[in-house]
Amino acid sequence: MEKPRSYYSIILSDEAFRPKTNNFTYPFVFISCANLLALKHGQIAHSMVFKIGLDNDGHVNHSLITMYAKCGELGYAWKVFDEIGDKDLVSWNSMISGYSKMGFAQEAVRLFMEMREQGIEPDEMTLVSVLGACGDLGDLGLGKWVEELVASKKIELNSYLGSALIDMYGKCGDLISARRVFDAMEKKDVVTWNAMITGYSQNGASDEAITLFNRMREVGTNPDKITMIVVLSACALIGALDLGKWIETYASQRGLQYDVYVASALIDLFAKCGSLDSALRIFESMPHRNEVSWNAMISALAFHGRAQEALSLFRRMLKVGTVRPNDITFIGVLSACVHAGLVHEGHRLFDSMSSSFGLVPKIEHYSCMVDLLARAGHLYEAWNFIERMPRKPDEIVLGALLGACQKRRNVDVGERVIKLLLDIEPSNSGKYYLI
Repeated sequence: MEKPRSYYSIILSDEAFRPKTNNFTYPFVFISCANLLALKHGQIAHSMVFKIGLDNDGHVNHSLITMYAKCGELGYAWKVFDEIGDKDLVSWNSMISGYSKMGFAQEAVRLFMEMREQGIEPDEMTLVSVLGACGDLGDLGLGKWVEELVASKKIELNSYLGSALIDMYGKCGDLISARRVFDAMEKKDVVTWNAMITGYSQNGASDEAITLFNRMREVGTNPDKITMIVVLSACALIGALDLGKWIETYASQRGLQYDVYVASALIDLFAKCGSLDSALRIFESMPHRNEVSWNAMISALAFHGRAQEALSLFRRMLKVGTVRPNDITFIGVLSACVHAGLVHEGHRLFDSMSSSFGLVPKIEHYSCMVDLLARAGHLYEAWNFIERMPRKPDEIVLGALLGACQKRRNVDVGERVIKLLLDIEPSNSGKYYLI
C-alpha cells in the first residue's frame, strides 16, 4: 500500500510545481513556511524558483528574505537581499525587519542608515523596525530622530507606530517621553495600553503601571494576555495581592488561567506575596509547563526555605524531561542548598551545570557557592571560588565571607577579603568602618 504523502511533499514536488505555479504562488508558499518555521520545505521551494527562472522576481525575493529571517537564517536572507539588483523599499524593509526581530539591532540600524544614504525614504514598517532596534540598543538619540521624522512627514501616529515609539522610550528609560506620546494618541487600543504599562513596569514604576491598568479598565479596554502578565509582574514587586487575585479570576473567566505565561506570572506573584500554597495550586493545575513555570516554582520554594521541596521539584523536572534546566534553574536549586546547608549537594549541582547540561556557571552561581561554603565554615574553599569567578564579586558576597571569617576567627582569609574589598572601592569609608 502506498504511503500517503504530506501536504508539503505534494505541493513542493517538481511535477506539481512546474505546470501550475508562478510568481504569485511562491510568496504564499514562503510565507507559510515562515509562519510554520518549515525551513527545509522553504529551501526546497527556493530551489524550484531557480529551476523555473523566478529568482529575479521582486515578490518572490521579498517573501524569501522574510522566510529565511523568521527561520533564523539571516545569512541566507542576506544572500538573497544582496543579489537583488534594484532594491526597492520592500526589499530593505524585509531585511531590516529580519535583523531587528532576530535581535541583531546594530545590523538593523546600520542597514537603515545605508538605505537612507541611497535616497530611499522609509515608511511606517521601516520606522517600526528601527524603533525596535533603538529600544534594544538603548539608542535614545536615534529614537528621538525617528519621532521627529514622523512629525516632519506628518505620518499618522496610529497604534502600530505609536506603540513602537512608546516601547522604544520605555526601553531607553525615558518614561516622560513615552507618556507624552501615549497621551497624544487619540485612539488607544490594547496594544497601546500594553506598551505604556510595560514601560512603567520594566522601569520599576509598579504603582504607575497599576494605576494605568485601572484607568484602562475604566475606559472599557479589555486587557489581554500580555496586559495580565505585565501587571502581575508589577503586582509582585509591590505585593499587590488583591489585584493579583482579581487578575486570576479574570483569566479564569476567559480561559487563560492555563496559559503557561499567565500561570507562571501568577506563581511568581503568589510566591512573592507569601502565598506559597496558592502558587503550588497554580503550578500543579497547569497542563503544560515550560522552563519559566518550573523555575518560578523552584525559586519560590527555595526563597521560602523549603529547600528539600525545591530540590525534589528539580529532580521531578529532570524526570519529566520535557524542559532542560537553565541558568535560572540552578540559581534556584543552589539557593535551596544555601538555605539547608547542603554543601555536598551544592557541589554536585554546581559541577553538573557544565558536565551534564553544558552550562557555563555565571557570577550568580559562584556567589551561591561562596555563601554556602562560608556558612558551613569552609572559608578557604569559599575563597577559591572567589578567585575562580568570571568577574569580581560584589560587596554582599564579600561581606558575607568577611562575616564568616570574623565568626570563625580566620584572619588569613579575612585579610584577603579586606584587600579585595578595598581594591573594588578604595574611597568607600563604610568599608573601613566594617573592616
